[in-house]
This record gives sequence, C-alpha cells and structure tokens, in this order.
Amino acid sequence: MRSLRTTWTAWVFLAMANVATGRPLVFPADYGSHPEFRTEWWYVTGWLTTDSGAPLGFQITFFRSKPDIDASNPSAFTPRQLVIAHCAISDPKRGRLWQDQRIRRAGLGLADAASGDTDVWLDHWSLKRHDGVYTAKIAAEDFSFDLTLSESQSVLLNGDAGVSRKGPDKESTSYYYSLPHLHVSGEITRQGSADRVTGEAWFDHEWSSQYLDAEAAGWDWIGINLDDGSALMAFRIRGVQGEQRWSGGSLRDAAGNLQILQPSQVEFRAGRRWVSPRTGIRYPVQWSVRAGARQIDLLPLIDDQENDTRLSTGAIYWEGAVRAYEQEHLVGRGYLELTGYGERLRIR
Repeated sequence: MRSLRTTWTAWVFLAMANVATGRPLVFPADYGSHPEFRTEWWYVTGWLTTDSGAPLGFQITFFRSKPDIDASNPSAFTPRQLVIAHCAISDPKRGRLWQDQRIRRAGLGLADAASGDTDVWLDHWSLKRHDGVYTAKIAAEDFSFDLTLSESQSVLLNGDAGVSRKGPDKESTSYYYSLPHLHVSGEITRQGSADRVTGEAWFDHEWSSQYLDAEAAGWDWIGINLDDGSALMAFRIRGVQGEQRWSGGSLRDAAGNLQILQPSQVEFRAGRRWVSPRTGIRYPVQWSVRAGARQIDLLPLIDDQENDTRLSTGAIYWEGAVRAYEQEHLVGRGYLELTGYGERLRIR
C-alpha cells in the first residue's frame, strides 16, 4: 500500500504544470484560465461609494482548482476541474460582512473557467472581460452585484516579469499580475434594497502548482490604490512560528515607473488586534508596512471583516477594506488579506 501511494504522488506531481522563469506572459491569452496548473484565482477588491455617500468595500473571487485525480478516468462526472467563488460586502452600517460562497465541478453546465480571456462563471455568478472592461454579476443569497470595471492603467507584472516567488524554495512561485485603479460603476443590492455605486478596484490574477512550501503557515497581503495614481502591492509569507519567511511587492508610480520590492525592502508590523466573536481568532487589523522608501499605516473600514469559507475552500481568513495613511495623511484605499491565523493555510 505504501509503494502504491508513492507512485500515485509521483504521477500527480508530473501531471501538474510548473512555473518557469523566462516564460513571458502573453495577453489576452493569460487573462484566461490555465487548467494545467493546480490552483488559479481571479481576485477583485475595491472601495465603493453609494449615491448617498456611504462607503462600502467589496470582494469578488473566482478560484479554479485541479484536483489530484486520475486524468484517464473516462466518466463525465469526474471532477477534473473545480470552480469556487467567494463574494463579500464590507458594510459599516451592518458592522460585519455580507458574504456568500459557491463550489461546483466544471462542466455539465454547472461552472467553467475559459481559456483565452477572463470568462469564469458558476451558477448565476460570473466575471468576464471584453475589450478592457470586466463585468461582474453575482446573485448571492442576501445580496447581489452588477458591476462594470474598466481598465485605466496597463497590466502590472509582479515579481520577475510576472513570476512571483513565495519562499526560500525557488519552486514556491506563481505567475502573478495585477490591474490597479479599475474604474467601477453599477449596482449593489442588500436584502432587496438597491444602491447605485461608483468606485475604484484592484484586480489580481495568479496561478501556480506549488504556492507555499512545507514551512509556510499563511500570508499577509495588501493591494492599495494610492490617490496620486500610483499602486502598491506587498506581501509577506509567515512561517509556522509566525516569523516572516518571505516577502515581496510592487510599487508603481503614476508615471508608470515600476519598482519590484525585494524581501529586505518589505516589512509588516502588526498593530491593534481584533478577536472574532464567532471563531475566537485574533487578527491584527491595524498595520504599519514598509515598502521600499515608503511607510504606510493601514486602518480598517470596520474591524469585523472575517470571511468564513469552510463550505468551499475550508479556510477562515480576514479580508477587508482599509485606508492607507502616510505621516497621518490619507494617501489611498485598498484591501488587506490575512490568512493562516486560526490554523495553517493549506492550498490544494
């Protein structure tokens, strides 16, 4: 039995594609799905303002996952690809998230992630791109999105021309690009009450077969649209003892000059913590982040932005809207993601 397990594990490894430095990203093809890789996500986060002037945060994520199964299985019901979706609204009036999640196998008219350009959908949830414009339509249980997101800046290639390293092991890498400063307009409903909204968003697309190494427990990540037109992405990978195992980032100014931040140039320092009344997990919800020569302080729109996705990905994490300050002056808005605080994050 042990030898059969070893053989199976080796076959699975060979079946998954690997990230390769020097392979240039090509658009629009790389806007689409990469089904030969184990894990992929399309991630939209942003700030919205209603017609009445109320601020809201929003998050829409589609994941594609390639399970460890025998690809030669002829059954049409074999889940060769899974599509997972999360969505949330950060609502100060409610004091916590509106959130929902879905998971389906790809095919059979249930869900799919197309190659060639962004076109991923599940039930009545979809994210599609056409001529530089994304449309996001989400019909969740108690709320919905109908949003248009228009590109205003060129693609930002993170890491080494789109190859982003995630740890000391060079195999822990992903293909990763961003689209900052998306212009957003549309409608959001909550329990049947509709609001017209406008705002700005950050889009991430990432795919990999080996994202975290065996010693990694989770990550802290920010994507910040700065008011002067520049954009900041920074992350750190934490080890099992909470130590900074790896870090990196991208800082692009309004003129388009890009600085790729090395591990020594990125530091996350945790501030005030908030304890979830549902899970008991303690999350640091205020941060000071050093990114190159800049020092950014982050304050949450609301403390309770915990996202419970145990029914789809199995994870509980904090992800929410934050304001960015520099020397106590508001300089931008974006999102903060904190994973692996309750238990170690595992990416399948």
